[in-house]
Amino acid sequence: MEFAELHGWTLDCREAIALQLALAGQVRVENRLPQPVSTVAGVDVSYEKHGTLFFGAVVVLALPSLEPIDQAHAIARVDFPYIPGLLSFRELPVIIDAFRQLNRIPDAVLVDGQGIAHPRGLGLASHLGLWLGLPTIGCAKSRLCGEHAEPGSRRGDRVPLRIGDKEVGAVLTTRDRVKPMYISPGHLIDTGAAVDLVLSCTRRYRMPEPTRLAHHLTNRLRKASV
Repeated sequence: MEFAELHGWTLDCREAIALQLALAGQVRVENRLPQPVSTVAGVDVSYEKHGTLFFGAVVVLALPSLEPIDQAHAIARVDFPYIPGLLSFRELPVIIDAFRQLNRIPDAVLVDGQGIAHPRGLGLASHLGLWLGLPTIGCAKSRLCGEHAEPGSRRGDRVPLRIGDKEVGAVLTTRDRVKPMYISPGHLIDTGAAVDLVLSCTRRYRMPEPTRLAHHLTNRLRKASV
């Protein structure tokens, strides 16, 4: 997969925050999904507990079967420090390296992380969406910011996630009687379409199948490196 360089990675924390603020203005929360959606990718990253080696994976699945049809991975050393709200500057370089090795361009990408539900409106999914020029969705297991009521316990139950008066996503129950997922638009998609696509990719588990498979792949890569 080919795409243009959006920016460089030699940044300190202050420069990274300034770049986030600038890039957030380029994010488009509007549904640009093709119809029908025939392929969807999942993205995840794992890393050494006390090291700097990161493992990024992307797995592409066909819809509606959810059968894997392509995958790629990358391994890289990362020096950017762990700072809440700046996760993409640690994880995105190895994710981008993995995408460059893909043979199939997916219609949409699910990211284990936040979209616009972020203090500066540019979580990992939004940042990746700007790099790829594809619809992206943040599918997080926990809340970074924002407020919400409790959703119901049945699959498909949801409540809005808001930062102040702005709706930035949904808190979605993906399986009966399990903890909800935090779904937020990344880029080129709105909340309603994001929720619908996540539900179409979630069958037996709490996590959508694309990000679940990417998670397993990154863990296998990490364990194999020991």
